[in-house]
Amino acid sequence: MEFAVIQTGGKQYKVKVGDIITIEKLDGEHAKGDKITFDKVLLVDNGKDTTIGMPYIKGASVDALFETNGRAKKVIVLKYKQKSRYLRKNGHRQPFTKVKITSIK
Repeated sequence: MEFAVIQTGGKQYKVKVGDIITIEKLDGEHAKGDKITFDKVLLVDNGKDTTIGMPYIKGASVDALFETNGRAKKVIVLKYKQKSRYLRKNGHRQPFTKVKITSIK
């Protein structure tokens, strides 16, 4: 089974063809079905040979189709100090992008 490790949004993801992954939100406007290319490929393994980049593999790319943008579940950020009437409550929802991997080149 062929897989690759790509870098996007400051994070690394192990992907194979057919995977639907949730990554950090991509800049710009995208419609469902748009083609996205990731050129920061760190590793490619085709079952027999493993190619490791230093830091990236030249000429390698991973193609994906845009699925959707969204926001993750709310995370509550709470700061509290007892006996001093100090309470700060904040919520945060991290935006994300879902993409479907179509090919590894």
